[in-house]
Amino acid sequence: MTDATVYIAGAGIISAFGSGLPTTEKALRANRSAIKPLTLFSLLQGIPLPVGQIDGLDTPSSLPRTHRLARIAASQAMAGGSGPPDAIIIGTTTGGIATTEELLRKLEDNKELYRYHGLNTVAQFLAREFGCNGPVLTVSTACSSGAVAIAIGLSLLRRGRARTVLVGGVDSLCRLTYFGFHSLQLVDRNGCRPLDENRQGMAVAEGAGMLLLTTKAPHGRHAELLGAGLSCDAYHAAAPHPEGQGAFMAMQNALTDAGLQPEDIGYINLHGTGTPDNDLAESKAVRRLFAVPPPLSSIKGATGHSLAAAGGLEAVVSAIAVTQGLMPANTGLQKVDPLLGLTPLASPAEGSVKAVLSNSFGFGGNNGSLVIGASGAFPRHSSIQSCGALAIHGYACLSGAGNTMATMEQVSRGISVAGMAGMDHVSENLPPQLIRRLKRLPRMTLSLALMAQQDSGLGDQKPGAVFMGTGWGALSETHDFLARLTASKEQFPSPTDFVGSVHNGPASQVAIMFAATGPNITASGGDYSFEQALLTADLMFHDSQRPALILGADEGHTTFSPLLDASIAPGTALADGGGAFCVSRTTQGAKCCITIPFFASSEGNDSLEAMLTSLAATDRPSRYALILAGIPAAMEEQGEAQLQQFLALAQPSAPVVRYRKFTGEFASASAVAAAFAASFLKSEVVPGNFLGGGDIAIDASRNTILVLGFGHFLTAMELYVDTQQ
Repeated sequence: MTDATVYIAGAGIISAFGSGLPTTEKALRANRSAIKPLTLFSLLQGIPLPVGQIDGLDTPSSLPRTHRLARIAASQAMAGGSGPPDAIIIGTTTGGIATTEELLRKLEDNKELYRYHGLNTVAQFLAREFGCNGPVLTVSTACSSGAVAIAIGLSLLRRGRARTVLVGGVDSLCRLTYFGFHSLQLVDRNGCRPLDENRQGMAVAEGAGMLLLTTKAPHGRHAELLGAGLSCDAYHAAAPHPEGQGAFMAMQNALTDAGLQPEDIGYINLHGTGTPDNDLAESKAVRRLFAVPPPLSSIKGATGHSLAAAGGLEAVVSAIAVTQGLMPANTGLQKVDPLLGLTPLASPAEGSVKAVLSNSFGFGGNNGSLVIGASGAFPRHSSIQSCGALAIHGYACLSGAGNTMATMEQVSRGISVAGMAGMDHVSENLPPQLIRRLKRLPRMTLSLALMAQQDSGLGDQKPGAVFMGTGWGALSETHDFLARLTASKEQFPSPTDFVGSVHNGPASQVAIMFAATGPNITASGGDYSFEQALLTADLMFHDSQRPALILGADEGHTTFSPLLDASIAPGTALADGGGAFCVSRTTQGAKCCITIPFFASSEGNDSLEAMLTSLAATDRPSRYALILAGIPAAMEEQGEAQLQQFLALAQPSAPVVRYRKFTGEFASASAVAAAFAASFLKSEVVPGNFLGGGDIAIDASRNTILVLGFGHFLTAMELYVDTQQ
């Protein structure tokens, strides 16, 4: 661990203003709004709404718009460093959906054309572009995604697990978000007017904001990332807590993390979307935290609300504030709403700014606040928190066979559990009033969370944080929204399906169920989504009072799964499911522990050797009772070669089982495999029928199960019995 200073060595930005730091600074000084009527795609009905659209991307490309925006901003940020970054963490909500929408409208069924649909493809594309062979993570927490990605990067650097990290957020305009926010009546037809007495909503926008973070002091004028704070409202799927409780907690946590007091903040970059409820809730939180608020403003009246990119864009703007002494105006403001009790900047202001507090809040009450400061303005503050192992107190899984008990009974007999359980089995432990408007993935997630919590034996001690991995998110809601949009000729988009389509929706439902107000982070890393959620939990879960939930789940969808998932051939039987784990940092009374000693791209020449070195450092390889290997069908040839190379190098004595022959093909299959491992450790035996041989006893000499992932990434999870309890 390290308490090293984290510097912003490079920054990149593209928005409706244009591209680059000079262009952005010039537009901010001019107090210019770049919001104008949509022209990116044609509409079947009505007058185009005002948006924050980026011009100049008309050149035909096989890359989706989101990916191109990400590359532009990332290239600018990477100019501040030398060599590839050690890790990349990107927040996004749209991925390649804009391209997918066009393909669906053409009834295109060539799945190769959909290869960039997944949210994870943006970060993976950047990793190839810049030669990153370390961890590559994708965060999707709605409009706080960019800020949350930056917060995770900060933790990665502080813990000494990287020296340089490329972080940020990106989203493009698309029909899903354009019509989705309009269906919620959250769009102002007159443009965006944050904090104005007559504000009526937001302007949907696009953009990308990227930072190159490093623990090595760069040359020239630069800023520092001093702290970050996360929280969850745990209140409503789409509306903020009316008193701004979650916003207050995020800001307070960020200041504590930075070691600062409210009076140290020289400027607040508000989330300020222009919607009546959001602006009011944020203003209450600001007034509660600051006895006398410093200068503050929202830039969304100028750029629009770029969703996942907002946290990245505004982190770059915050860096401009501390390095150039520029505090942007609250563009679009005509008359301040007196109910807010704030005095936003009516015009740009200049002056010394030692620290900026930047807010980003999203659907599901996912909140992130960042503190960005001038270099050397504050003494170094140690924010490292000592953490023990992630101890599993309860676990659960869902499969084609049903719940945990049904799944493990079938697995113990050596029978595959691949398939899709009926909705009645998925929902059997959930109150009808809780799920009446929910479709498959949120029901699966809630069921898993409840089973894991009940299995924990912690009684009334409810989880306080949620970390989820999902490769594809809510396919049913996304499909149904787009299908209805087309069928109604764009007249009647479904607000319910839009709210449910966001990747973090299921995890937010879990937070609401348990009143979990701590970090709520959804990772979307394709076939490695659960591993990303586990890694994120290890970095971001510090609560010594309440446990956390770590989940992985994906649904099968008859239209989208064969089209989007490279591992699912058309016409093959679908499978889905997931796993959930109720964990704490206290091993007393735990069933077992879980750790992720390795997660990296397989592109590096020495990736397998690096994985072996990481495993050797845990001092557990000699105690492996079983190795579960995960090879996605689309990567079978490459993954099998990697597995054989691993076996040749490691020469383990433990048997190897390719677990996807039991789970079936779906992105979060590794979460089910981890539940297999937890169950075997609890029962103290690996069933012979599962192995195709004799039983293996779990004892002091063999008390660890290794779960490996192969293909585009190499991952290693260890589940083990703590003999020191």
